[in-house]
Amino acid sequence: ATPLAAETGRPTGAPAEPAGSARATRDHPFRGSPAERWAEGADAIEVPEAKALSGMSETDVAFALRRTKELLVAANLDAGVLRGEHPDEALDVLDPKQPELLPKLRRSLSRPDEDHDPLRLFTRFDPHETRPAGDAVKVRGRMTLAAGEPGVVKVDADYTFVYPRVRANDQDGPVARTIIRRVLTLTLNDPARWEVTEGKLLVERYFSEYGNTSCGIHDGYLHPGFGDEDPGGERATGPLADPYDRSRPLTGTEPDDCGKVSRT
Repeated sequence: ATPLAAETGRPTGAPAEPAGSARATRDHPFRGSPAERWAEGADAIEVPEAKALSGMSETDVAFALRRTKELLVAANLDAGVLRGEHPDEALDVLDPKQPELLPKLRRSLSRPDEDHDPLRLFTRFDPHETRPAGDAVKVRGRMTLAAGEPGVVKVDADYTFVYPRVRANDQDGPVARTIIRRVLTLTLNDPARWEVTEGKLLVERYFSEYGNTSCGIHDGYLHPGFGDEDPGGERATGPLADPYDRSRPLTGTEPDDCGKVSRT
Protein backbone atom coordinates (compact mmCIF):
# COMPACT_ATOMS: atom_id res chain seq x y z
CA ALA A 1 0.00 0.00 0.00
CA THR A 2 1.15 3.54 -0.74
CA PRO A 3 2.48 5.08 2.51
CA LEU A 4 0.62 8.10 3.86
CA ALA A 5 2.34 11.44 4.18
CA ALA A 6 3.09 12.51 7.74
CA GLU A 7 0.21 13.96 9.71
CA THR A 8 0.50 17.75 9.99
CA GLY A 9 -2.78 18.61 11.71
CA ARG A 10 -5.94 17.11 13.13
CA PRO A 11 -7.71 15.00 10.48
CA THR A 12 -11.20 16.03 9.42
CA GLY A 13 -12.67 12.55 9.77
CA ALA A 14 -11.99 8.86 10.22
CA PRO A 15 -9.89 7.10 7.57
CA ALA A 16 -11.79 5.27 4.86
CA GLU A 17 -12.12 1.51 4.90
CA PRO A 18 -9.30 -0.10 2.86
CA ALA A 19 -10.37 -1.55 -0.46
CA GLY A 20 -11.40 -5.17 -0.28
CA SER A 21 -12.20 -7.20 2.81
CA ALA A 22 -9.01 -9.15 3.35
CA ARG A 23 -8.30 -10.34 6.86
CA ALA A 24 -5.03 -9.97 8.70
CA THR A 25 -2.59 -12.85 8.45
CA ARG A 26 0.66 -13.54 10.23
CA ASP A 27 2.57 -12.51 7.11
CA HIS A 28 0.40 -9.40 6.66
CA PRO A 29 -0.83 -8.45 10.14
CA PHE A 30 -2.09 -4.98 9.12
CA ARG A 31 -4.07 -6.13 6.11
CA GLY A 32 -7.61 -4.71 6.09
CA SER A 33 -6.60 -1.88 8.44
CA PRO A 34 -5.93 1.83 7.75
CA ALA A 35 -2.65 1.26 9.60
CA GLU A 36 -1.34 -0.72 6.63
CA ARG A 37 -0.39 2.65 5.07
CA TRP A 38 1.04 4.14 8.27
CA ALA A 39 4.71 4.48 9.10
CA GLU A 40 6.08 2.10 11.69
CA GLY A 41 8.15 2.19 14.83
CA ALA A 42 10.18 5.07 16.24
CA ASP A 43 10.73 6.57 12.77
CA ALA A 44 7.02 7.38 12.63
CA ILE A 45 7.40 9.80 15.55
CA GLU A 46 8.76 12.85 13.76
CA VAL A 47 10.17 15.69 15.84
CA PRO A 48 9.29 19.19 14.58
CA GLU A 49 11.91 21.85 14.02
CA ALA A 50 13.04 23.48 17.24
CA LYS A 51 12.97 27.23 17.79
CA ALA A 52 13.61 29.54 20.73
CA LEU A 53 10.39 29.90 22.68
CA SER A 54 9.15 31.34 25.97
CA GLY A 55 12.60 32.48 27.04
CA MET A 56 14.10 29.05 26.30
CA SER A 57 16.84 28.60 23.71
CA GLU A 58 16.56 26.60 20.51
CA THR A 59 18.86 24.03 22.11
CA ASP A 60 16.56 23.73 25.12
CA VAL A 61 13.51 23.31 22.91
CA ALA A 62 15.26 20.66 20.79
CA PHE A 63 16.06 18.81 24.01
CA ALA A 64 12.39 18.90 25.10
CA LEU A 65 11.28 17.52 21.74
CA ARG A 66 13.89 14.77 21.76
CA ARG A 67 13.04 13.69 25.29
CA THR A 68 9.33 13.63 24.46
CA LYS A 69 10.03 11.24 21.61
CA GLU A 70 12.21 9.12 23.90
CA LEU A 71 9.35 8.84 26.37
CA LEU A 72 6.86 7.83 23.67
CA VAL A 73 9.24 5.21 22.27
CA ALA A 74 10.23 3.82 25.66
CA ALA A 75 6.62 3.63 26.90
CA ASN A 76 4.95 2.28 23.75
CA LEU A 77 7.50 0.64 21.44
CA ASP A 78 10.24 -0.86 23.61
CA ALA A 79 10.07 -4.65 23.22
CA GLY A 80 10.76 -5.30 26.89
CA VAL A 81 8.07 -2.88 28.07
CA LEU A 82 5.57 -4.41 25.65
CA ARG A 83 6.10 -7.80 27.30
CA GLY A 84 5.64 -6.35 30.78
CA GLU A 85 9.15 -5.38 31.86
CA HIS A 86 9.72 -2.31 34.01
CA PRO A 87 9.81 0.91 31.90
CA ASP A 88 12.99 2.35 33.41
CA GLU A 89 13.94 4.44 30.37
CA ALA A 90 10.50 6.04 30.23
CA LEU A 91 10.48 6.84 33.94
CA ASP A 92 13.95 8.37 33.63
CA VAL A 93 12.54 11.14 31.41
CA LEU A 94 10.23 12.37 34.19
CA ASP A 95 11.05 14.85 36.94
CA PRO A 96 11.17 13.27 40.41
CA LYS A 97 10.24 16.67 41.84
CA GLN A 98 6.75 16.50 40.30
CA PRO A 99 4.58 15.67 43.32
CA GLU A 100 3.03 12.20 43.38
CA LEU A 101 3.53 11.31 39.70
CA LEU A 102 6.48 8.91 39.91
CA PRO A 103 5.27 7.26 43.15
CA LYS A 104 1.86 6.79 41.53
CA LEU A 105 3.35 5.27 38.38
CA ARG A 106 5.62 2.95 40.34
CA ARG A 107 2.69 1.85 42.50
CA SER A 108 0.68 1.08 39.36
CA LEU A 109 3.51 -1.05 37.99
CA SER A 110 4.08 -3.02 41.18
CA ARG A 111 0.46 -3.42 42.30
CA PRO A 112 -1.96 -2.52 39.52
CA ASP A 113 -5.64 -2.08 40.21
CA GLU A 114 -8.52 0.01 38.88
CA ASP A 115 -7.20 3.21 40.48
CA HIS A 116 -3.54 2.51 39.72
CA ASP A 117 -3.37 1.40 36.11
CA PRO A 118 0.02 1.48 34.32
CA LEU A 119 -1.77 1.27 30.97
CA ARG A 120 -2.63 4.95 31.30
CA LEU A 121 0.95 5.70 30.25
CA PHE A 122 2.62 2.40 29.26
CA THR A 123 1.68 -0.26 26.71
CA ARG A 124 2.00 -3.75 28.22
CA PHE A 125 0.82 -7.21 27.17
CA ASP A 126 0.90 -10.41 29.23
CA PRO A 127 3.63 -12.50 27.53
CA HIS A 128 1.95 -15.69 28.73
CA GLU A 129 -1.21 -14.74 26.83
CA THR A 130 -0.09 -13.07 23.57
CA ARG A 131 3.02 -12.28 21.57
CA PRO A 132 3.72 -9.91 18.67
CA ALA A 133 2.65 -10.87 15.17
CA GLY A 134 5.86 -9.78 13.50
CA ASP A 135 8.22 -6.99 14.46
CA ALA A 136 6.25 -3.92 13.36
CA VAL A 137 4.07 -1.54 15.35
CA LYS A 138 2.28 1.02 13.19
CA VAL A 139 2.20 4.60 14.43
CA ARG A 140 0.45 7.78 13.33
CA GLY A 141 0.28 11.19 14.94
CA ARG A 142 2.00 14.49 15.44
CA MET A 143 4.04 16.52 17.91
CA THR A 144 3.66 20.29 18.31
CA LEU A 145 5.25 23.09 20.32
CA ALA A 146 3.61 25.78 22.44
CA ALA A 147 4.82 28.52 24.75
CA GLY A 148 3.86 28.29 28.40
CA GLU A 149 4.63 30.75 31.14
CA PRO A 150 8.05 32.44 30.97
CA GLY A 151 10.65 29.71 31.14
CA VAL A 152 8.23 26.93 30.16
CA VAL A 153 8.06 25.13 26.81
CA LYS A 154 5.14 22.77 26.15
CA VAL A 155 5.27 19.77 23.84
CA ASP A 156 1.91 18.31 22.79
CA ALA A 157 1.94 14.75 21.46
CA ASP A 158 -1.03 12.90 19.94
CA TYR A 159 -0.24 9.41 18.60
CA THR A 160 -2.08 6.20 17.79
CA PHE A 161 -0.23 2.87 18.01
CA VAL A 162 -1.46 -0.36 16.39
CA TYR A 163 -0.22 -3.66 17.82
CA PRO A 164 -0.87 -6.95 15.97
CA ARG A 165 -0.87 -9.90 18.37
CA VAL A 166 -1.26 -13.67 18.26
CA ARG A 167 -1.84 -16.10 21.11
CA ALA A 168 1.36 -17.03 22.91
CA ASN A 169 1.20 -20.77 22.24
CA ASP A 170 -0.83 -20.82 19.03
CA GLN A 171 1.06 -21.54 15.81
CA ASP A 172 -1.81 -21.16 13.36
CA GLY A 173 -4.49 -19.04 15.04
CA PRO A 174 -5.82 -15.61 14.06
CA VAL A 175 -4.23 -12.19 14.38
CA ALA A 176 -5.82 -9.60 16.65
CA ARG A 177 -5.00 -5.90 16.62
CA THR A 178 -5.11 -3.64 19.67
CA ILE A 179 -5.15 0.10 19.02
CA ILE A 180 -3.96 2.63 21.62
CA ARG A 181 -4.23 6.40 21.27
CA ARG A 182 -2.20 8.59 23.60
CA VAL A 183 -2.43 12.36 24.10
CA LEU A 184 0.21 13.95 26.32
CA THR A 185 1.46 17.42 27.17
CA LEU A 186 4.98 17.54 28.58
CA THR A 187 6.86 20.64 29.70
CA LEU A 188 10.49 21.59 30.02
CA ASN A 189 10.91 24.23 32.72
CA ASP A 190 13.88 26.52 33.21
CA PRO A 191 15.52 25.41 36.50
CA ALA A 192 16.64 29.01 37.07
CA ARG A 193 12.98 30.05 37.37
CA TRP A 194 11.21 26.92 38.54
CA GLU A 195 11.72 24.30 41.26
CA VAL A 196 12.52 21.45 38.87
CA THR A 197 15.28 18.96 38.08
CA GLU A 198 17.46 20.06 35.21
CA GLY A 199 17.10 17.82 32.17
CA LYS A 200 13.80 16.26 33.25
CA LEU A 201 10.27 16.82 31.92
CA LEU A 202 7.05 17.48 33.78
CA VAL A 203 3.76 15.88 32.74
CA GLU A 204 0.90 18.35 32.42
CA ARG A 205 -1.65 15.82 31.16
CA TYR A 206 -1.84 12.31 29.75
CA PHE A 207 -4.96 10.67 28.32
CA SER A 208 -5.37 7.30 26.64
CA GLU A 209 -7.99 5.43 24.65
CA TYR A 210 -7.91 1.66 24.09
CA GLY A 211 -9.39 -0.34 21.24
CA ASN A 212 -9.81 -4.12 21.47
CA THR A 213 -8.90 -5.07 25.01
CA SER A 214 -11.01 -6.86 27.60
CA CYS A 215 -13.16 -4.74 29.88
CA GLY A 216 -12.99 -4.73 33.66
CA ILE A 217 -9.60 -6.43 34.00
CA HIS A 218 -7.12 -4.33 35.98
CA ASP A 219 -3.97 -6.45 36.10
CA GLY A 220 -1.74 -3.96 34.28
CA TYR A 221 -1.91 -5.71 30.89
CA LEU A 222 -3.86 -5.31 27.67
CA HIS A 223 -5.93 -8.36 26.71
CA PRO A 224 -6.76 -8.43 22.97
CA GLY A 225 -9.94 -10.12 21.81
CA PHE A 226 -9.66 -12.62 18.95
CA GLY A 227 -12.37 -13.12 16.38
CA ASP A 228 -12.78 -16.84 17.11
CA GLU A 229 -13.52 -16.46 20.83
CA ASP A 230 -15.68 -14.50 23.22
CA PRO A 231 -13.80 -11.56 24.76
CA GLY A 232 -12.69 -11.95 28.36
CA GLY A 233 -13.68 -9.64 31.17
CA GLU A 234 -16.92 -7.72 31.45
CA ARG A 235 -19.32 -6.99 28.60
CA ALA A 236 -18.61 -3.72 26.79
CA THR A 237 -21.34 -1.20 27.65
CA GLY A 238 -19.88 2.05 26.31
CA PRO A 239 -20.55 3.75 22.96
CA LEU A 240 -19.39 2.34 19.63
CA ALA A 241 -16.21 4.07 18.42
CA ASP A 242 -13.73 3.83 15.58
CA PRO A 243 -10.25 3.46 17.13
CA TYR A 244 -8.65 4.77 13.93
CA ASP A 245 -10.59 8.04 14.04
CA ARG A 246 -8.02 10.67 14.97
CA SER A 247 -10.35 13.57 14.22
CA ARG A 248 -12.00 13.30 17.63
CA PRO A 249 -10.34 15.27 20.44
CA LEU A 250 -9.23 13.22 23.43
CA THR A 251 -9.75 15.30 26.56
CA GLY A 252 -9.90 12.91 29.49
CA THR A 253 -13.63 13.56 29.95
CA GLU A 254 -14.73 10.59 27.84
CA PRO A 255 -17.17 8.07 29.38
CA ASP A 256 -15.57 5.57 31.74
CA ASP A 257 -17.63 2.71 30.32
CA CYS A 258 -15.64 0.28 28.20
CA GLY A 259 -16.91 0.78 24.66
CA LYS A 260 -17.14 -1.36 21.54
CA VAL A 261 -14.91 -0.78 18.55
CA SER A 262 -16.31 -0.59 15.03
CA ARG A 263 -13.18 -2.21 13.57
CA THR A 264 -9.67 -3.23 14.49
